[in-house]
Amino acid sequence: MIRDNVARIRDRIAAICPKAGRHPEEITLVGVTKFASIEDIDQAVAAGINDIAENRVQEAQKKFPLVNPAGRKLTRHLIGHLQTNKVKAALNICDLIQSVDSLKLAGEIERQAAQAGRVADILMQVNTARETQKYGIAPEEALPLIGEVLKLPKVRILGLMAMAPFTEDAKVISACFGDLRRLKENIERSFPDKPGVQMKYLSMGMSHDFEIAIAEGANMVRIGTAIFKE
Repeated sequence: MIRDNVARIRDRIAAICPKAGRHPEEITLVGVTKFASIEDIDQAVAAGINDIAENRVQEAQKKFPLVNPAGRKLTRHLIGHLQTNKVKAALNICDLIQSVDSLKLAGEIERQAAQAGRVADILMQVNTARETQKYGIAPEEALPLIGEVLKLPKVRILGLMAMAPFTEDAKVISACFGDLRRLKENIERSFPDKPGVQMKYLSMGMSHDFEIAIAEGANMVRIGTAIFKE
């Protein structure tokens, strides 16, 4: 089932990309393992998933070390809200933290990364939906925050992440993702040739809206239900 689900998702990505002027190879498919067992995750990895993600540090600690990549390198993501007291654990188990939304959190990541003798890769989470129940900085706060994070030598910004409202209104979803793409372009213009900020990833789109996200510029989609539940 999981192998078939992964194949169907890749077929849908391949179908939408030409319409959006994109290539399927540009799109990183991240398997969100929130509701998946170790056996399920192993099946997804065997089906070609090279990126896995968890919402909570505790779940990542339980699952990620047990996943069998069969000699392949997996990139491990944290996509949920991160508390400062969990930063050390997150850096020990994850390669990319997608949910940085404050200078306080970035500063703690800098401190823990410096102690570990490494550079931490992050995405800035932006609340383009402007929903009070969602984490993420307001779009107008992104440039000032990035300017401050650039002063942290052990933190490297690799892009942006956002979640659209959970709605059937494709226009609302598209507008949310389009705003993130335009913010990415603005950041690229504002911080040229800065190694500490690289707009490499635009992480947006989940099981119910990833095709809209790709049409709006996403090159990283976070898929859980469509891989592990359907």
